[in-house]
Amino acid sequence: MQTLGIDIGGSGIKGAVVDTETGQLLAERIRIKTPKNGEPQPVAEVVAQIAQAFDWKGPIGIGFPAPIKSGVAMMAANISEKWIGVNAEQLFTNATGCTCKVGNDADVAGLAEMRFGTGKDHTGTVIMITLGTGIGTAIFFNGHLLPNTEFGHLEIKGKDAEARASDAARQREDLSWKKYARRLNRYLLTIEGLFWPDLFIIGGGISKQHERFIPLLTLQTPVLPAQFQNEAGIVGAALFCEME
Repeated sequence: MQTLGIDIGGSGIKGAVVDTETGQLLAERIRIKTPKNGEPQPVAEVVAQIAQAFDWKGPIGIGFPAPIKSGVAMMAANISEKWIGVNAEQLFTNATGCTCKVGNDADVAGLAEMRFGTGKDHTGTVIMITLGTGIGTAIFFNGHLLPNTEFGHLEIKGKDAEARASDAARQREDLSWKKYARRLNRYLLTIEGLFWPDLFIIGGGISKQHERFIPLLTLQTPVLPAQFQNEAGIVGAALFCEME
């Protein structure tokens, strides 16, 4: 089946048509910069623009940077606070004229990795960590998702973990890979001590450079890069759209 998957991030909104039987993108992805302040209507207009670019008329799966319950955004960390309490599914459906299904961005990225990527055939507890503008988390047990975890907001040294260990923090503070790895290691050690996972998967754009920091980590848990890298959100959004 073919489904349009869209990944909404703090800096960019990306979309492509996905073959949900294989996880392959069927056309080159489109990326548009997230509108300044990331408010609901301008973001919805970008989503509609991407759908129009593909001349898309079918259902759309969307990964969104917030916990989503019954289509409603429950909080907003790296996007406008005006999203809180907004029925994102209805907003995007109205904007595109297509039926839209919205899930947490890290959750949907994890779905892609568990179905087709690094997490395929892994049992036990697998935790996907997406490192970008913030830190997203998705937890799976024997392939089943526990939705809407927000462990990027665990407090480390008195600050949200994502304020210290996201890729945006690395770039903002111009950290060396060694210094960044130390910060990420401390965060992952905290997660490890709480959940004792069997595997960490590192996603987001930074995963393209995994050889620079993953070997520097000192965890008991294996840490592997996401196979889909920064496209996991697009593929997973399409898969999420087809879930019951």
